[in-house]
Amino acid sequence: MKASDLREVSRAGVQLSALGMGCSQLGGLYRTMPPEQARALMDEAWSLGLRYFDTAPFYGYTLSERRVGNALSARPRDEFVLSTKVGRLLRPDPTVQCGDDGWAEPLPFRPHYDYSFDGVMRSFEDSQQRLGIAQIDLLYVHDIGRMTHGDANVEFWKQLTEGGGFRALDTLRNAGAVKAIGLGVNEWQVAHEAMQELQLDVTLLAGRYTLLEQDCLAPFLDNCVRYGNSIVVGGVFNSGVLAGNGKFNYGDAPAGVVSRVNRLAEVCREFEVPLPAAALQFPLAHPAVVSCVVGARSVEQLQQNVAWFEQALPAGLWQELKSDGLIAETAPVPEVVE
Repeated sequence: MKASDLREVSRAGVQLSALGMGCSQLGGLYRTMPPEQARALMDEAWSLGLRYFDTAPFYGYTLSERRVGNALSARPRDEFVLSTKVGRLLRPDPTVQCGDDGWAEPLPFRPHYDYSFDGVMRSFEDSQQRLGIAQIDLLYVHDIGRMTHGDANVEFWKQLTEGGGFRALDTLRNAGAVKAIGLGVNEWQVAHEAMQELQLDVTLLAGRYTLLEQDCLAPFLDNCVRYGNSIVVGGVFNSGVLAGNGKFNYGDAPAGVVSRVNRLAEVCREFEVPLPAAALQFPLAHPAVVSCVVGARSVEQLQQNVAWFEQALPAGLWQELKSDGLIAETAPVPEVVE
């Protein structure tokens, strides 16, 4: 499998590169990223054949969108796919400080949640202007769900269902302003619930279908295949614990997770396979999954991600992981091409 292989969002006719570029780190997630480094990353992603780029207003409080748009604006528009997100409006605020929400160099804008019809439409238009690109291919509702909002999610959900947020997405899709709509979330349950309200084309699901977690196989991924909701997998390293940094779900990994990661790593060592390579390739075997998006802090890290993604892995690895109960018996696994 090549990072540049194209896979189609079934309901939209949009083709994504099998490996996509997640652009949160271009917004200075946890650490600053100089503008020349951000541009070098985008240029290297292009040279490596990546043609799907995902950003959001929240990343660096608009910084990521600006950098992504600047890098892509000179590229042929019909040669890449671009996604961004709605759900937060960014309003000017000179009190914004470095470190707010984990952003090391946020621009002076403060995010305010708004999932209403007007909020979605305003967010979309603001993103077009920041990106400097009129055609946004995929539009996701960002971070709806209890993981982000807790008890307040009830009211935010009403903004989507009763306040017109979902209707705004449908309006943009029907008008051809976007090619596909969906959710960009960290919990599969809210995406499954959204499928009962609106025909979703694509969902960016972060951290919930990985080597560590396959609880979403049924009923969610089964229904995604049935109803044409294509999946972009994010958070394939579960915040980094599968790549060796000890983080899980944006915090320190608990002992049970560390133990499971150690068992996964042990099996991978038996087959002389880097654990991150297995983590990158595993989700793409599911028929609902069309792309995997990963971020990078340097050109070298991006190159390493591509190498892991394209490394040939032995069939015996997946068989052993299943026999040891480390991945679900019903989970599809990558085919081995001789």
